[in-house]
This record gives sequence, structure tokens and C-alpha cells, in this order.
Amino acid sequence: MPLNPVIAQVLASLPTPSPGPIDPVALRAADEAHLAPVAERPVVARVDDEIAHTVHGDVPVRIYRDGDGDRGILVYLHGGAFFLGSLDTHDHIARALAAATGLTVVSAGYRLAPEHPFPAGLDDATGVVRWAADRFPGPVRAVAGDSSGGTFAAAVAARLHDEGFDRITHQVLLYPSLDLDFDQSRYPSLVENATGYGLEYAGLAPFNAFYLRSGADPDDPLVSPIKRVDLAGLPPALIVTAEYDPLRDEGERYGQRLRGAGVDATVVRMPGVNHGFVQNFPAIDESRRTIDRVAAFLGAP
Repeated sequence: MPLNPVIAQVLASLPTPSPGPIDPVALRAADEAHLAPVAERPVVARVDDEIAHTVHGDVPVRIYRDGDGDRGILVYLHGGAFFLGSLDTHDHIARALAAATGLTVVSAGYRLAPEHPFPAGLDDATGVVRWAADRFPGPVRAVAGDSSGGTFAAAVAARLHDEGFDRITHQVLLYPSLDLDFDQSRYPSLVENATGYGLEYAGLAPFNAFYLRSGADPDDPLVSPIKRVDLAGLPPALIVTAEYDPLRDEGERYGQRLRGAGVDATVVRMPGVNHGFVQNFPAIDESRRTIDRVAAFLGAP
């Protein structure tokens, strides 16, 4: 299917990236400067900022309520290549999830690389899930994330399973980054979608180098969840990939591996869209359908 014309128009207008080292602070400021006004975001009944007190330290969280809070909790982990993204840049996604599912959505403002490389963000995400499970009524209906947030969601689900914490009933991974070994020969989509679709193959290693600078090993399953040998017993998964995403194939392969291990895994490839489409293009039909699919997967009333 051709690239969505709205996405194609935006990509055609993007300037050529500046040469030289990546400046995380400047890129974060640029992200924050382009936020949609709150009035243009999905409406929910209540939004509160709190601090989650975890064994790994205090983590800012934003809590969204738009239904019966007893239905359960969805812990949401934003994307941004481990060094970008915030409670604000992904506020519209958390709002949309709360409105569509009726769950209490807890969005985690975890620590970012390069100031806080692996495992800081993962520790924060894990701690927030445990905190939310104790703080709110109902089950942890899902740990969910987009892009690098999907990395965290998959790793948190596996890590807590190993720790005997089996209160997560589902995992939702939106165009996740599941293999931080970027050998281009391993996944056809790394070649097919290497350039021209927003997320460039050439940028993957430099972006993720911020997260790995602590010496983290891409073969560690907590870094690259697809490297986990035994996937049995993990929560049922919904994995949404994008047709024009270099990370498409690793997400789909992870779904195949989950099913091979006896885990109920649904993999949906959204046609005509690129990496980050739910965050960057919330008004297009594909983004709305993705949120609706998440709600259906989680049994929204």
C-alpha cells in the first residue's frame, strides 16, 4: 500500500538532518516545542500528576482516569529512542488509551539516556508497574509502550515474570524496538525501509548508543527482548507494526516466537504508515484504528 499521503507530505517537508554529533538536549527541546494544545488532545475525565515511590527511586507519573477505575490499570511507557520523549510528548496517546479502554492509565516519566543509560529507564518502568499494582484497584491489565517504550514493556513483562510477579495480564507493543543488534542483514525491513520514512537505519546505532553507553550488551534479553530464550509463560501480546518501518520485521518475528512458545500473540501490520505514526499522526485513521484495536484486545466495554 502507498505511504499515507499525510505522512508523505510531512516527510517531504522535513529538512536534511544537520551533520555532526546528536544533541539530545536540543532534540528534546524541539519535541517539547511542537506539542498540540491540551484542548486539541483527547478528553478524559481526570488527569493527575504524582510521584511513584519505587525501590529504584522516585519516578514522576501522570494518571489518566476516564471510566470505572476498578477495571484495572494500564502502565504506559513512552517511546523516543531511550533519550527522547516525556509525559508531555506522549500525553495524547495516554489520553486516547484511557478514553478507549476505560482503564486507569499510568504514564511513566522514566529516566532518559545519555544521562541515565541502561538499566535506569528499565528499572524505573519496572518500579512503576509494581507501584501502580499496589496503588490502584483492579489488575494490571497491560504494560504498554511504543518504540523504545515497547522495548521496556516487553522487558518489564519478562523481568517481572522471572521475579514471580504475574499480575500483568497483557502486553501491548506498538512498533517496538526489540533487537538492539542492528546487523542490517538480519531483518529485510532494515534494508527495505532504511531511508526516506522518518526513522533512518543510519540513525539507529547512534540513537541507541546513548542507552548502551553503560556497557550494556545487545545480546542481554533485558536490552533486546527478542534475545530471550524461553518466552513461555509471558503475558498475551498485541504487537502492532508499521509497513514502512525499519523495525517492522523484528516486531513480527517476536510475535512468531511468542506463539511458538505457547503465548497468545496477535501481530498486526498497519499498512501505509511509518515508525511512530500513532504519536506523530494521531488524527489519521490508522492511528485511531490502532487505539481501537488496543481497546478491543484489552476487553474494553
